[in-house]
Amino acid sequence: MKPQHTERISSGSPWEDVVGYSRAVRVGQIVHVAGTTATLHGEVQCVGDAAGQTRVILNIIRAALERLGGRMEDVVRTRMYVTDIGQWEAVGRAHGEVFADIRPAASMVQVAALIDPEHLVEIEAEAILPLPSVDSVL
Repeated sequence: MKPQHTERISSGSPWEDVVGYSRAVRVGQIVHVAGTTATLHGEVQCVGDAAGQTRVILNIIRAALERLGGRMEDVVRTRMYVTDIGQWEAVGRAHGEVFADIRPAASMVQVAALIDPEHLVEIEAEAILPLPSVDSVL
């Protein structure tokens, strides 16, 4: 059996080097997207707005998937971590804006804190990319 090719991408976050992780890793058809917060260029986005942070996060996840040849439609699982479960509906609705027709398996749990007190939401995603068609292989 041929070994699976592994591809890793960075979002450019300084924390990736400090902690030793990748934004996303593709092994064969499977893509794992690391816990993602609403941080762009070192700045927390949508401070105080859990739904807004969710939208930013999902755009970061979308970009990571696209860099690895995937799409949001390939996502099969998300995990949402929130610092206030009272915000579940706002986060859930923002998640639903993207995933209403895709319907991945999903969970949402409250955590005591995230790495920055301004982070209200963190999301992980897993995707399974389709096999290449026979025509594209020939």
